[in-house]
Amino acid sequence: MHAPHHPCIPEQLLGEEMLRLIKWLFILLLAALAALFFWGYAPDTQAAQMERKYSNSASRFAELEPGLRVHYRDEGKPDGQPLVLIHCSNASLHTWEQWVAILGKTYRVISLDLPGHGLTGNNPAGVYDNASYVSVVDRLLAKLNVDKAVIGGNSMGGGVSWLYALEHPEKVEALLLVDASGQPYAKSGELPLGFRLMRMPVIKEAVRFIAPRSIFESSVKTSMSVQSKINDKLIDRYWELNRYPGNRDATMKRFSSPKSMAPGTKERLSAIKVPVLILWGAEDNLIPVTSAKWFAEAMPQAKLVIYPNVGHIPMEEIPEKSANDVKIWLDGVAAKTPKL
Repeated sequence: MHAPHHPCIPEQLLGEEMLRLIKWLFILLLAALAALFFWGYAPDTQAAQMERKYSNSASRFAELEPGLRVHYRDEGKPDGQPLVLIHCSNASLHTWEQWVAILGKTYRVISLDLPGHGLTGNNPAGVYDNASYVSVVDRLLAKLNVDKAVIGGNSMGGGVSWLYALEHPEKVEALLLVDASGQPYAKSGELPLGFRLMRMPVIKEAVRFIAPRSIFESSVKTSMSVQSKINDKLIDRYWELNRYPGNRDATMKRFSSPKSMAPGTKERLSAIKVPVLILWGAEDNLIPVTSAKWFAEAMPQAKLVIYPNVGHIPMEEIPEKSANDVKIWLDGVAAKTPKL
């Protein structure tokens, strides 16, 4: 009677060649990981250093709850119509600076860094969805004694803007959507590299530690069609503020939550009755220009402006032209608003 073959002896199952192969594969994997970290390891930036570099004389910090300290700027004409501007994903209030310089001559312009962005950093509650952002905007405006305003935003910020208009219709004078998120299943073109990496289950974990500047440069160049507006200062801003303490963890949480963006429906959006301006870059790689038409169909009162040869960020790509279009529209809205 032969003794049964023992199934748990690796030498018998794998053989010496297989063991040697596994050992070398393991060594190669470790070497690849080491090279990856050597190439792209980027620690968090220093909060105090970033605040010195990216705040200005208009920068203020509002503590909306213990631990939630929101960076904002309240600029322009103090007694002008309030215009609230909300940035896109992985951006900051700096994206609006050129608009503020132009529109601030006539309007009171309020911009802010949403939690997980810019100089605001993390939200102690660990929540980074559009509904929580609506709450942040509302609480900041209450702190600034703003009862009614024009609400506008770019991309994710546009999604926050229309959601704010639905949740607080009595507080919204008009709505401004710039390449806004919201259409369900909108097909993107060439997504920026950074966004593609954040959607890869294993790779995205490494983004907590690995953030080479080249990825941000590639993402900016994919997002903006007017390449002449891209410079080292702009790329550094996106790269450094993305690494502000708490921001990368917030980005991970947003991208891992499928409900964070809260897509809209035409039926929901049709409840918005205030004046609407939709601005869109025809070459937007993140949210296709077909979404602009979708929004316009959902809100027939909307004025639609599509910019040829412009990408996802018109306020940075063609600041003078886009700001002027906003001013003309706002002047028209103000003219039609009855005086109390």
